[in-house]
Amino acid sequence: MDPIVIAAAFTLGLLVSRIGLPPMIGFLGCGFLLHAVGFEPSIAMQEVADLGVTLLLFTIGLKLNIKSLLKPEVWGTATLHMGITIGFFTIALILLAALKISLFATLNWSSAILLSFALSFSSTVFAVKVLEDKGEMQSLYGRVAIGILVMQDIFAVVYLTLSTGKIPSVWAVCLLGLPFIRPLMYRLLDRAGHGEMLILYGLMMALLLGAGLFELVGLKPDLGALIIGILLANHPKSGELAKSLFSFKELFLVAFFLNIGLQALPTWESVAIAALLCLVLIVKVIIYFGLLTKFRLRARTATLSSLSLANYSEFGLIVGAIGVSNGWLSPEWLVIIAIALSLSMAIASPLNLHAASLYRRYRANLHKYQRSALLKYDSNIELSGERCVIFGMGRIGTGVYDEMLDCYGNSILGVETDMDRVEEHRTHGRNVIQGDATDSDFWEKLSAEGIELVYLAMPSHHGNQFAAKQFQRMQFNGQVAAIVHFPDEAEELKALGVNSVFNLYEEAGAGFAEHVTAQLLENASLKPKESQ
Repeated sequence: MDPIVIAAAFTLGLLVSRIGLPPMIGFLGCGFLLHAVGFEPSIAMQEVADLGVTLLLFTIGLKLNIKSLLKPEVWGTATLHMGITIGFFTIALILLAALKISLFATLNWSSAILLSFALSFSSTVFAVKVLEDKGEMQSLYGRVAIGILVMQDIFAVVYLTLSTGKIPSVWAVCLLGLPFIRPLMYRLLDRAGHGEMLILYGLMMALLLGAGLFELVGLKPDLGALIIGILLANHPKSGELAKSLFSFKELFLVAFFLNIGLQALPTWESVAIAALLCLVLIVKVIIYFGLLTKFRLRARTATLSSLSLANYSEFGLIVGAIGVSNGWLSPEWLVIIAIALSLSMAIASPLNLHAASLYRRYRANLHKYQRSALLKYDSNIELSGERCVIFGMGRIGTGVYDEMLDCYGNSILGVETDMDRVEEHRTHGRNVIQGDATDSDFWEKLSAEGIELVYLAMPSHHGNQFAAKQFQRMQFNGQVAAIVHFPDEAEELKALGVNSVFNLYEEAGAGFAEHVTAQLLENASLKPKESQ
């Protein structure tokens, strides 16, 4: 990209981030500003933007459990929400067209349905960014929101495939054989190491085997990247692979947001219509909330998931662009969708930043719509009778659990958000329950009486920090220990009353030396003494 564009994007991104909004809002504004001074998007910028979206979908696939898409609360909510939203928007647009109001007068039934379809999507890019920034990608509400978005992406890919008039090649059926080459993909990932070869492997899988192969047979490239990511999701190194591509994905997505702003220059009329569309976002949120509670999710889960989806989508722009190119929509509507997308993200950013506090404020009213019989994995959890509790049963939490068995025996409990991991621990005889430590309702139901020792071993500092605040609020009298990655994180947790912190980076060497010394002494004691 042009150095001036990079400098402008950095400046506006920094200014926006200083007032508590995601930098992406600054990038969108930068695109509008550059368009106003006559800057034209280059082919290279478009290619970089497309690459960012492709890598985004690939990394989503790496973290996605395909079984989550088969849950009724995911596919049912996504399908019903799209149908209800399209119906609502279509009727509203036709009524406005009948009143001959502004640009609405240009709409007929077919164009109104197309525009409603474009407005029914929520932004995958925005939701993933917000969840990653909050460290809640693996939270229950985060997984539900991402599952709904993936279903919407699948609907969008089907539309794009049909609307472009391109019939997939007969060779597309060969893609059904991709799961059979997964062992080879796994073997290559095992041998890719942990450095630049791992990054190159990820790019090759996303761009060549995924996007390139699907485009070759007439299917949407982004769908290919998503599917290849899903095929690699169960590999032990999938998380490491996603982290290795994180910086590339973030950088390329800057071009994506700039490109949205560069589509056209807003007019007062288009801004007014876009603002009207943003007011209607409350309808989308209410529909999401109503459906999720009907599918027996708790009010909190439904609220936070709905707020994560309270925006318009980049796929709406793509749908609108196809409609304009085919003469189904007037070009002004593409500008309106772009402005509505930008405004919706600006509105949704503070909403998601304060989502938990908003829920707590209106908890009593929201609970009126919660079903009495909840889904098993979203039911309230009460802890009692345990003396030692470990939050986060990954590798570190599992190691702590096994070490503390001698001290606490059956009085030790692990808490983990991932139900698959919970089941795995239970098969190994560990006492582990499913629970979300970032869930305020979880803490309201927690009785700390009898608990002597707590380990905060969650991978997210945000999660450990939130849990520490809850123990401080409860005036917990036991001992609390936590893991950190950086010295400033340690200071933050100690200020919240955490008694002991373990810096994984600084103390890894000491732990390694202690382990090796013990091993060498043990080996030495086992050696037969030399005869004199």
